[in-house]
Amino acid sequence: MADTEAHSSNDGQSASVTQQPLVDRTMDVNTNGQANEGKVSKNAAKKAAKQEKLAAEKADKSTVKNAPKTNGVAKGETKASGPRGKKEGADEKEVAYRKEENFSKWFEQVITKGDMIDYYDISGCYILKPAAWAIWEDGIVAWFNKQIKKMGVKNHAFPMFVSQAQLEKEKAHIEGFAAEVAWVTHAGKSKLEQPIAIRPTSETVIYPYFAKWIRSYRDLPYKMNQWNSVVRWEFKHPQPFLRSREFYWQEGHTAHLTKEGAGEEVLQILEHYAGVFEQLLAVPVIRGQKTEKEKFAGSEYSMTVEGYIPATGRGIQGATSHCLGQHFSKMYGISVEDPSAKEGEKKDRLHVWQNSWGLSTRVIGVMVMTHGDNLGLVLPPRVAEHQVVVIPVGISVKMSDDDRKSLYQQVDAIAAVLSEATVWNADLRIHVDKRDYYSPGWKFAEWEQKGIPLRLEIGPGEIAGHFVSTARRDIPGKDGKGRIPITELGKQVPALLEQIQSDLYNRADEQFKSHTVKITNWDDFVPALNVKN
Repeated sequence: MADTEAHSSNDGQSASVTQQPLVDRTMDVNTNGQANEGKVSKNAAKKAAKQEKLAAEKADKSTVKNAPKTNGVAKGETKASGPRGKKEGADEKEVAYRKEENFSKWFEQVITKGDMIDYYDISGCYILKPAAWAIWEDGIVAWFNKQIKKMGVKNHAFPMFVSQAQLEKEKAHIEGFAAEVAWVTHAGKSKLEQPIAIRPTSETVIYPYFAKWIRSYRDLPYKMNQWNSVVRWEFKHPQPFLRSREFYWQEGHTAHLTKEGAGEEVLQILEHYAGVFEQLLAVPVIRGQKTEKEKFAGSEYSMTVEGYIPATGRGIQGATSHCLGQHFSKMYGISVEDPSAKEGEKKDRLHVWQNSWGLSTRVIGVMVMTHGDNLGLVLPPRVAEHQVVVIPVGISVKMSDDDRKSLYQQVDAIAAVLSEATVWNADLRIHVDKRDYYSPGWKFAEWEQKGIPLRLEIGPGEIAGHFVSTARRDIPGKDGKGRIPITELGKQVPALLEQIQSDLYNRADEQFKSHTVKITNWDDFVPALNVKN
């Protein structure tokens, strides 16, 4: 995504400039030593025309700026936005750029003002705050761990360092990462005898130990996974979640006796990755195989799930599952005896078939880009840190302390009821916002910006009517508002969250399918891309 923004200055005053023809100092002079009038060179004429054009543009800008406004909007502008997608009159708190007009700026502001990340003092590195980490740890990690453990995968933890000799052992593999490897060259003030790499991925860290641990075909399949961070020193426009120098992920590494066994697992993992997107993040994906040029360095073939970003009309890689073939097992000597050998028969040892597969915090960025709107984040309930925020309303300076205390007690009682309810086989995640130094309206805007799926409002009117007012984040405005009887909260709130999750997926899927076209003629390819297909 290009980060391009036009910067201009305007003093707000209308300009009326009369340009005089510029005398060319190279033209003939008369007998009095003065330039002959009326003879203007081509260069001078071009310069004069350029100045006239600049003056006219400046006058037009000033006219638009000072033009009479209808409903607060000047002629030549829209109420929704100013130049380059910047909202007219946006304050520091709100997202200042529109998604459809300046996507890059919009994305940066949504994730920072939504309190998901903060910038670190090293370029390309970011701090993941609780709102983002909860999506990763409590949502994605917990769900995916459950799926792979059913497959017999066990979690390991390997060191982050790899020796230069090991890293460079598999040439095709390291060539794919060479430009991104970060090296440790000093310990204090002492230079190391050999530089040590910080893992860009862990094949070369792990596979020497596969050769040590896998001695018999009875040890197969060997299935391991680790949750860790890796460093890839990207220099091309680092961007939070999408392209960062350090990122968090899981990487699975497995060894199999046969090609068929390895291939079966590649597809099984691919479906789990699709589940992360479709079931948890409400993002539709397409499954497919990478081209030879795009496949993972050193692999036999690579499978991928890819998403679609409606605002840009472009696809984005989600997660990949690779069959490494026997390349690494031959390089590292990971072999077993042939189980088909009869007693006393000598057969060559078999090199194992290997897979590797990985999914990273990039998935959070894909989710934000898919669902977020011009108010801020829109989080799927299944992974949101807080699924429901409860806000007391109707509190005024005229309210007595006893009435205020009574209202807060009612709010706590309702929150207690909700905390006993479950959705997706887990307790509801409730947050009660009792901050009395902010108005309800201010809180509404803040929680909308943070993308909390469902807001419940409880005030004297709601208590008297035995209901709570609801507001869905995925449907801004009046259309997303409703009421739930207090006696039905334990049933209807979980049902409403499930409905929000489903609606988010269906809306994204509709956009995905409506922009998916089959091209049979190359001449139609670029025009199809230009209309966001």
